[in-house]
Amino acid sequence: MNKFEEKTIQTEMIFEGKVVKLQVDDIELPDGKKAKREIIKHPGAVAILALTNEGRIVLVEQYRKALERSIIEIPAGKLEKGEGPEATARRELEEETGYVCQSMKLLQSFYTSPGFADELVYLYLAEGLTQKEERLMPDEDEFVELMEVTLEEAEKMIKDQRIHDAKTAYAIQYLQLQKALTE
Repeated sequence: MNKFEEKTIQTEMIFEGKVVKLQVDDIELPDGKKAKREIIKHPGAVAILALTNEGRIVLVEQYRKALERSIIEIPAGKLEKGEGPEATARRELEEETGYVCQSMKLLQSFYTSPGFADELVYLYLAEGLTQKEERLMPDEDEFVELMEVTLEEAEKMIKDQRIHDAKTAYAIQYLQLQKALTE
C-alpha cells in the first residue's frame, strides 16, 4: 500500500443509469481514520480533434442539459461495451459530423474529474477527412449543428466562453502549441 492509498472497506451502489453509475465507498484513510467517497463510474469516452484538408477545426454545437445552455465542442462520445477507443472515435466522428478520416492518431488520454469520477477520455487527431454521401445519424436524443472554424476563430470562441469545456480547450491548446513549435 502506498502512503496515499485509501483502502475500500465497503461499496454501496446508489444508482445505475444509461451512462454512469454512482457508488458510495466507505474507506480507511492512510492515517487509519474512516471516511466516505462518492464516486461516479463512467465507461470512458473519446474526443476527436478533426482537421479538414484546409486546416479548419470541425466542431459541433449542442445543448447540454447539465449546463442549461448550448456549447461548442469537438466531436466526442462514450465508449460502448466491447468497442475500443479508436473504433469509438471513428464511429463518433462519422455520426456527429458525417466525416470519415484516413488518419486517426491518439494524442493523449486524461481524466476529466478525478476527485469524484473515473472517466478517462482518449483525445484523437483525425486528418484526411472525407465527407460521406450518406451520413450516419446521431443518437436519437442528440441534436448537433456542425461547424468548421479556423484556429483563430476557435481561440475567440474560448474567450467568449462559447467553447467552455476542458476537452475542447485542451485540443485547441494542442493546435496552438503545434503552431508555435513550427513558427
